Amino acid sequence: MKSLRDHLLLRNRYLLAICAGVMLAASFPRPGIAGFAWIAPGLMAAAALGKEGGERFRIGYAAGLAHYLTMLYWLLLIPYRWHGIPFGPAAGWLSLSAFLALYPAFWVWAATATCGPRPEANVPHPAPSDRPSIPSPLPGWSARTLWAMSGAALWVALEMFLTRVFGGFPWDLLGVSQFRMTPLIQIASVTGVYGVSFMVVWFSLSLLSAALMLLQRPTLRSVWVGELFLPALVVALAFNLGFRHIRHSRPVSRTVKVTLMQPSIAQTLIWDETKDDERFRDIIALCDQALTNQPDVLIWPESAVPKLLRYDTNTFNVITGLARRHHVWMIIGADDAEPHRGATSAKDDDVDYFNSSFLIGPDGRLMDRYVKRSLVIFGEYIPLARWLPFLKWFTPIQGGFTPGKRPVPFELESLHLKTSVLICFEDIFPQLGRGAVEPDTDFLVNLTNDGWFGEGAAQWQQAATALFRTVENRVPLIRCTNNGLTCWIDAEGRLREIFRDDRDSIYGQGFMTVEIPVLPLGATRPPTLYNQHGDWFGWGCVGAAVLMITSAISRNRQLKRELS
Repeated sequence: MKSLRDHLLLRNRYLLAICAGVMLAASFPRPGIAGFAWIAPGLMAAAALGKEGGERFRIGYAAGLAHYLTMLYWLLLIPYRWHGIPFGPAAGWLSLSAFLALYPAFWVWAATATCGPRPEANVPHPAPSDRPSIPSPLPGWSARTLWAMSGAALWVALEMFLTRVFGGFPWDLLGVSQFRMTPLIQIASVTGVYGVSFMVVWFSLSLLSAALMLLQRPTLRSVWVGELFLPALVVALAFNLGFRHIRHSRPVSRTVKVTLMQPSIAQTLIWDETKDDERFRDIIALCDQALTNQPDVLIWPESAVPKLLRYDTNTFNVITGLARRHHVWMIIGADDAEPHRGATSAKDDDVDYFNSSFLIGPDGRLMDRYVKRSLVIFGEYIPLARWLPFLKWFTPIQGGFTPGKRPVPFELESLHLKTSVLICFEDIFPQLGRGAVEPDTDFLVNLTNDGWFGEGAAQWQQAATALFRTVENRVPLIRCTNNGLTCWIDAEGRLREIFRDDRDSIYGQGFMTVEIPVLPLGATRPPTLYNQHGDWFGWGCVGAAVLMITSAISRNRQLKRELS
């Protein structure tokens, strides 16, 4: 009877962990129920309390797997078929989710083992044999507060690694779930997005601690107040400071008129070289309509140019002629190539290919070029392709791109403007956004193609993540995309204008002309603490997490020696 009861309780723990993982996914777009993020981490930890190390890790892994499988469902929308079977997208969805789930699994294991509530501590009355015991909170308010803050620091430390390991994949860091809470997220100008993640996890674990206190001491109805007072105070202070900053934000004294093209080219069409001329004619015709608005700058998204801009004469002449005819600056996404030094042939082995963006002047000259630095694995390069060539079967790309080395500021001299470009998912990396912003940068531009993912949530999730680059650096961001979310975001992280077609869809074809606030002539932007010092808060959390885990390992070894 007892083994059956234990089996049912364990199964319920896994169900609780899975529910927590799904709730965490639902806190991001779409549906984007931000409140779930304040509950889910505590539920994940609650599901593992009182279990042995391996079981805690498995419970955390179940939560992480449920989270990522739900959140990244849009990978299944990639229109690539291997011998008619959508094996590649499904394999990518499963394998990426299985890898990413290791992070919440480790967090649950470490947070509940090194500094979490312990079922053997301070139990006032033995539990009846037919009921599961309730884990007791750590003795002392300071110990419980330290536990919650340590768990938050550990979460941020794992996000720091997630942003960097194997090229990094900081997609939907926990703080991103609060992107609509504009006053709250202003703290990112000091701590980066990691500061928002810290507050959310700290509050969630404090909520768990308060619930345990109420369960253990039901007669003390106000016992929860002490558990939540400090994190709630910090959140309220962050809101207050955010409101004050927004209220006193700098008035607009100068703007620039920008037209953003959204061609909405199906990904299958991009892969079909026989359709290159047709889709190029379509975007040129769309531009002729858009330029009747007489913008100062015309922007095309990633993948809009079907051929190598500098090497295809017709493509080059049409695009530069467009700039000259309308006397407009252009920023476009286009592939580029350069032969290796001393190369004697045009074979792929002797040529480097780049995912690039170009600045074109009103006189039709190519003024500058930026090369994408952070490439998408299996989308822009195949790892170990030389030694494992069969990996090419699972992806539609045949070759691969070479990454760029540094950010390149684009100076639009006649407009007295400076901007920097981020290509594709580079706008989700805090360190890349920071590196692209100088004191006299007027705005950032992101050129991306999310047509890979149909009409899914990927477009909304990427835009929500990119929004934090504006707050971290206090600079507007223009997003020009193939099929959504084309928009611009102001320096306080507010989504301003979003392109929608005649059906009120963000995924359709069209264009949008917007007025972007820029710096007064000769002015510079006061740097934020984050822009000046980078991930000081995140690295501080990494240091705290290392000390916490090292201390716990040392204590466990000492306890084993005493018991032996």
